[in-house]
Amino acid sequence: MKRERKDPRLELARQLVPGTTRPRYDRRGGEATARRRVDPRAEKIAQMVAAAPRLRLDRGQHAGLVSVMPQAGAVDPGAERIVTIENPDFWVLVFADPGDGRLSPVDRQVLGAARQLAGAGGGVALAVEGSPTDAGVAGADRVITLARTAHPEDRARLALALIDAVRPRHVLAAETGDGGDLARRIAAERQQALFAGVEQISARGVVRALPGRGLDQVAEAAPIMTIAPEMILPHGADRREARPMAISDLPDGRQMAEVIRPQAGSLPLGEAGFVVSAGNGVHDFDLFRQVASLLGGTPGASRVVCDAGLMPRTAQVGASGTVLAADCYLALGIAGAPQHLQGIAGCEHVVAVNTDLHAAMIERAGLAIVADAQPVMEALKRLLEAERQP
Repeated sequence: MKRERKDPRLELARQLVPGTTRPRYDRRGGEATARRRVDPRAEKIAQMVAAAPRLRLDRGQHAGLVSVMPQAGAVDPGAERIVTIENPDFWVLVFADPGDGRLSPVDRQVLGAARQLAGAGGGVALAVEGSPTDAGVAGADRVITLARTAHPEDRARLALALIDAVRPRHVLAAETGDGGDLARRIAAERQQALFAGVEQISARGVVRALPGRGLDQVAEAAPIMTIAPEMILPHGADRREARPMAISDLPDGRQMAEVIRPQAGSLPLGEAGFVVSAGNGVHDFDLFRQVASLLGGTPGASRVVCDAGLMPRTAQVGASGTVLAADCYLALGIAGAPQHLQGIAGCEHVVAVNTDLHAAMIERAGLAIVADAQPVMEALKRLLEAERQP
């Protein structure tokens, strides 16, 4: 069989478009071809959504469809969806640590554990002193506002009455001084099982580490549990309703107690709520200590300052020093080495003073002052001393 030999130059000549000043080729193959050439620009124009503030493409369209116009009253897909639950199968009751009405990072971690225990059918009720605005974001379906009480026995009586009213399947608190004390009082009064220091919640159950043994203990979720700090992630999925839940006939406080705050700067770094740290940009450390005392913060320092002997080694902040969990951290003249940033990862609010706009500490801070630390400390001292004058 003889195979016909094709002349590529002849085929190219057939594709020349007549009447043009320079050679142009009709790559579509003329009218005889069955293949339709797709124009990508025309498809993109057809996918443009009209009446939008900026260019948006409707990728769900099929070929040949026209632009989609948004209907009046349509729900914005970017709007935040709030999950509501009217009649949950069971309740998980969370007791937040006493404070100023705000949720601490540990409280959010306990709510994250409660959401895992509740699943899709259960509800999470948060008992807290005050009315936090971020309870729904943290995963609470209901919020129970408790009266402020300082005595541990009054707080336990209030918690027991609340448990009788809600009848939860699980009661959670943080493994802290206040939360651990409350959970143990409830377990002793009701003679129920307590599983303290939960570090993980999975399909196997709840998991905690056995100190000194290098082993993990796995058990079923107990009626009363405490959550170890910095082990379970906060709730980061959908927003919950956080509807107020009224509980009547709760007992009032009987015991007289007073909360005595420690002297400013007397707490160790690991327990301090407010830390003022000095870095290489601080030169007058007498002024630094005066400012820290006037602010009521615990003095800290970077590794460079401690290595130079300008501050004691116990004041070093960072992965090689003390890891903080403070509510507020004020960094004066600290650039922000990686090990230092690791040490303040648990701080809720960071304020930085540095001359370098692109310093890592400036990027980490929620409030930054791009200036020399020395005049900033002098201004702070003048203002604080003026406030204390009668």
